[in-house]
Amino acid sequence: MLIYPTPQATALKAKLFRGFADPSRLSILEALRAGPRTVSQIVEETGLSQSNVSNHLSCLRDCGLVIGQPQGRYVHYQLSDDRVEQFLRLAEELLADVARGVYECTRYQVETPAPATSGVTASVQEVEK
Repeated sequence: MLIYPTPQATALKAKLFRGFADPSRLSILEALRAGPRTVSQIVEETGLSQSNVSNHLSCLRDCGLVIGQPQGRYVHYQLSDDRVEQFLRLAEELLADVARGVYECTRYQVETPAPATSGVTASVQEVEK
């Protein structure tokens, strides 16, 4: 079935993809693939600052990509929907097939957060060799 998207639907999809496009937000989503995490656990796993993680979690929560569950003194964040994890997995599978083209693309420049924590980054580094 062929669907002709409206300009509004296309704009909404673009907005969703922006949630995934930021390297810091993506590294947070990757950390949450392993299960619920507190802010301090996400900071430790991603190497991002506490304020940076908190700001990006707020954005991801507002977009509906993560949810926070208060547990005692801490909030445990997790992916809001299994499809978020599936989307990230599909992105890895697609990247495995098109990594060289993505790496060599000069139209989009991406800053890599340090330290690199995702398997996708490792895949791109392998393409560089």
